[in-house]
Amino acid sequence: MFTIRRSNQRGSGAFDWLRSKHTFSFGNYQDETQMGFSALRVINDDEVIPSAGFQTHGHRDMEIISYVLSGEIAHKDSEGNITSLPPGEFQLMSAGSGIRHSEFNPSNTEKLHFLQIWIQPNVLGHKPGYQQKDFGNEHGLTLVISPDGKDGSLHIKQDASIYQLILTPEASAQLDTDTARRYYVHNIEGPLVVKGNDGAWETLQAGDGVKIESLSDLSFSAKGEPVKALVFDLP
Repeated sequence: MFTIRRSNQRGSGAFDWLRSKHTFSFGNYQDETQMGFSALRVINDDEVIPSAGFQTHGHRDMEIISYVLSGEIAHKDSEGNITSLPPGEFQLMSAGSGIRHSEFNPSNTEKLHFLQIWIQPNVLGHKPGYQQKDFGNEHGLTLVISPDGKDGSLHIKQDASIYQLILTPEASAQLDTDTARRYYVHNIEGPLVVKGNDGAWETLQAGDGVKIESLSDLSFSAKGEPVKALVFDLP
């Protein structure tokens, strides 16, 4: 079963320095029908003006993923991590028992555009952690986050996995799925066709998402343009 969440259906948040689109309820945007999906709680599509950003603030018991689409994040946290996150790299911060951090756009001229994703952990109160990695631009599905860190992926404290999907025009990929699990696809770039084994299919444009349940396999194809998306495998 597919449940579509179109880009223009998302909530929004706006400040002098930030423009944000919210797939699920967040901040001042509250929709009781959009409180997350399985352990996936937040997908925020954020644009930050030059020389601005999120000042130091705290989190507890949340797995927080950042993925830069353009620009760069200057990251600093209370665990002593001071890093830069360029386009294409994934950052996973496990808030655990408590962490404070800031995310800043260090450029004086370029906008920062990134996805901020929150996944609820299945263990609470653990020691905070930080991971960061570039998984390249390999075509097809690339595992970037998993419960056990297999194949060099980042290790998340939840029975969940995230794949980076990159397709050239007319290319396709397939993911074996479990009818007992749930899946979410967030499309970033290009028209993406998602098909289920039941014959259902949908075309996603940039910013669109789809909740997927009770399907035993999924296929993805790009039509006419390159595609980039994230695929979530959730409990």
